[in-house]
Amino acid sequence: MAARRAGGISKRCECRGPDGKLLGTGCPQLSKKTHGAHQLRQELPLDKNGKRRPFRRTGYPLVKDAQADLDSIRAILDLAGDDEDAQRRVGDLLQNVMRDRLEIPDPIEVSRRLGVGVPLDGTSTVGEWLDTWVNSKKTRRSTTTGYRSHVEVHLTPGIGHYRLDRCNVGHCQEFFDAIDDQNEVIKAENTARREQQARCKWGKNSRPPAADSARLAREREKLAAMPPYRLVTGHATKQRIRATLRTAFNAAIKRQLITFNPASHVELEPGKRPKAVLWTDRHVERWRATGEKPSAVMVWTPPQIGAFLDEAESSRLYALFHLIAFRALRRGEAVGQDRANVDLVGQAITIAKEIVVDGWTPVEEEPKTDGSAATIALDSLTVAVLREHRLRQAAEREAWNAHAAAERAKGKEVEDWVDTGKEFVDIDGSWLHPEAVSDEFRRIVQRADLPPINLRDLRHVAATLIHAAGGDLHAIKETLRHSTIKLASDTYTSLLKEVDLEIAERAAALVPRARKQAEEAASEEA
Repeated sequence: MAARRAGGISKRCECRGPDGKLLGTGCPQLSKKTHGAHQLRQELPLDKNGKRRPFRRTGYPLVKDAQADLDSIRAILDLAGDDEDAQRRVGDLLQNVMRDRLEIPDPIEVSRRLGVGVPLDGTSTVGEWLDTWVNSKKTRRSTTTGYRSHVEVHLTPGIGHYRLDRCNVGHCQEFFDAIDDQNEVIKAENTARREQQARCKWGKNSRPPAADSARLAREREKLAAMPPYRLVTGHATKQRIRATLRTAFNAAIKRQLITFNPASHVELEPGKRPKAVLWTDRHVERWRATGEKPSAVMVWTPPQIGAFLDEAESSRLYALFHLIAFRALRRGEAVGQDRANVDLVGQAITIAKEIVVDGWTPVEEEPKTDGSAATIALDSLTVAVLREHRLRQAAEREAWNAHAAAERAKGKEVEDWVDTGKEFVDIDGSWLHPEAVSDEFRRIVQRADLPPINLRDLRHVAATLIHAAGGDLHAIKETLRHSTIKLASDTYTSLLKEVDLEIAERAAALVPRARKQAEEAASEEA
């Protein structure tokens, strides 16, 4: 502190002696109030190389003006306290102020910037702030990873070079418009690559003749030089990127680094939530012929669900898939389900944890929203499936421990079955990897020769079963634990219409009609 306080105010002039040298403090005229000017001097913290760097400024006509600036400089230096990094940063700031003859910055403004780790001179860029912001996030690990991905892949390359306090709505709008333009380029390149691949194929069973071999070689060289297939940035992803940018700017506003959030005024094309569509016979026939899916969200019919579950019974994860199909758990919720929160006697399950993937590493977290953490009922069939699962798991545990003992007898290091407290685990008792569950799901679907759905769509299957059993949108919302009934309505309206049609047909068939009976009798006689 003493070294930082070293300094003061003195008076000097530009008078020179007969030899041409400045007289300095030896000037006999300095005693006059109107002669010369005041100057200040203040020692700054040592630079990164350990060298002294005094702050000097002259030209003050009044001593009170010099004293005011000196007080501001010392107030800024006091902000750093005993933090060596903060001392170096304020030293760098004041050194630049002296060099460029800038105004002494407001200590309150410097304090604000010093606390959030951005450049103290107010020239921080959007990219620098995004890095500071995302590194300070205390959100769920998977949520922070999503923010970081948006920052590193999209925001910093596209908008990070703008100064934070000068980034406006136009800059943000241009950034999102550029994503749309890039999407068009990607689509065109993907189409060109697909067409070029078709030129590289020899459809006949025999080897191509020499002329065609040469042509195919040239076409394959062209294909190798083309850009690889790339994914476009979809509407939902753009919405999430904008949400990340908007959240980061709001944090900057709270820190009083900016006063306006330009991301809040960016206009994106309205997107539509994909409707859930049943795999009817007509849709299955077209898919087998063309490979096209009618919707991004496809749902099996009850007979298709039955075919899947029949095939899945041979899998050690059958109970997990059964639970998702009937009780609509998310993948992470099923993998992270604690055994203690499954009440088979009371026929209820409490969802309180989930295991998600951060990069490739499974991590345990609490459900993202309060609505996701809930207790739902278990039907008697699901209870019976879970009881069988526990018996099979107990047998697996004994078998693993016997295997581990035998391996240890051979001198190998194999641990006993580990009790993680999870309902669904790997063969050694450790956590299931969520992606391993998805892989097993895809293998079962392929073996059953069913039209494709994703594992997350198996959760949507529960909506079909609930409605077919007489449940309404509110019952679907509660079981799937959607935040609003509108979310259930937007997703399942078309799906329920098809289910309702089947119900309507069955209802009409229940009513006997005289003319219909007469027509059926005449048909039998014929």
